[in-house]
Amino acid sequence: MQLYDYKVVPAPNRGEKARGLKTPADRFANALELLMNELGRDGWEYLRADTLPSEERAGFTKRTTVYHAVLVFRRALPGEAGEEAPRKLLTADTPSGKAPPIRLEAEGVAPKIGVPEPEKEKAGADSPES
Repeated sequence: MQLYDYKVVPAPNRGEKARGLKTPADRFANALELLMNELGRDGWEYLRADTLPSEERAGFTKRTTVYHAVLVFRRALPGEAGEEAPRKLLTADTPSGKAPPIRLEAEGVAPKIGVPEPEKEKAGADSPES
């Protein structure tokens, strides 16, 4: 199973000025783009944005709830990529979700796994020979 490292950063509160950007929405998008590109260069993958409540002090005795916008990023932990969940081997002979039947042979012989073959007729008096 792949393991990840997560990073949560506050979303920008105001836009970044740049040449050709005239509206506040364009400037805000520019600030968001700069932040995302900076973290992307370090290997962080953008996951989602959340708005979460936070109880903060207002004065000496009063508390208020303030909402903060945060951006969530993740990246794969190094060295953990090789450890994946075991996978089931499915073939045309094994229907999905069912284990193949096991035939036990003589003692001391490893069991054969797979679909049992029909019993072959023994060569003898019943078999026609020319």
